[in-house]
Amino acid sequence: MDELQVETLGMRTRAWQFGDADGAPLVLVHGFRGDHHGLEGVARAVAERLPGVRAIVPDLPGFGATPPVPGREHDLDLYGEWLRALVAGLAPGGHAILGHSFGSLVVANAIAGGLAPGRAILVNPISSPALEGPQGALTKLAIGYYRAADLLPERPARALLGHPAIVRTMSEVMAKTSDRELRRWIHGQHRDYFSEFSDTATLLQAFRASVSHTVTEYAAAFDMPALIVAGERDDIAPLPAQLALHRRIPGSRFRVLPGVGHLVHYETVEDAAEEIAGFLREAAGAR
Repeated sequence: MDELQVETLGMRTRAWQFGDADGAPLVLVHGFRGDHHGLEGVARAVAERLPGVRAIVPDLPGFGATPPVPGREHDLDLYGEWLRALVAGLAPGGHAILGHSFGSLVVANAIAGGLAPGRAILVNPISSPALEGPQGALTKLAIGYYRAADLLPERPARALLGHPAIVRTMSEVMAKTSDRELRRWIHGQHRDYFSEFSDTATLLQAFRASVSHTVTEYAAAFDMPALIVAGERDDIAPLPAQLALHRRIPGSRFRVLPGVGHLVHYETVEDAAEEIAGFLREAAGAR
């Protein structure tokens, strides 16, 4: 693993690279409140399967080790612009792109704004409005929670947003595995990395972006081969909505991983990597 720094929109984006340093780039964009650790397992597993691939996982602006973009509202258009700038610096000669959850929105917005990956991969893509899914009631609670934090000064707001009991509840709701050891590890990942945001204002802006858009809005922009990897038990991006998204993206491939929900990148790393590697392997074969 190598650490990279890329000049983007007036600040430096931190990213981590796995696999062949001279290989074909695959840029992986993580979800809301996470950082590069969330997709590290998938990046490693894909790089192991495809020796000619360089898997790169950046921290989104305002999360992990990447600072916010100075003087900008962190809405979805900003994140799309950031991704286009990042890819221009990392992989000007061509690339594949992957987005998980909120990262799927960032990828979709960037593609609609002119990003042209050779292949696009959407894992647990946000395919329907946040309040319409089976966890609509919990989404309403989350909106209230973030609104409450918005009324507080920075220190108490950060304490509320990073409260261990709330983070653990979120983790318990999303994890579907019955494997106790795996569940403990997932809860540990969320405990260690779910609150690594730069400041509450940026976090709240990103939250509004995450619940205000769907990938379906941008489906018409996907004119490249695309793979959708869905979780059978996904409460945040329900399976019917992901299937509807697949039908809106001409020629897209649709794969459902059984027994897993919104944490494909934690619960079924090897299966997800196998699907992704197969999809990219076909592209290499075609070339």
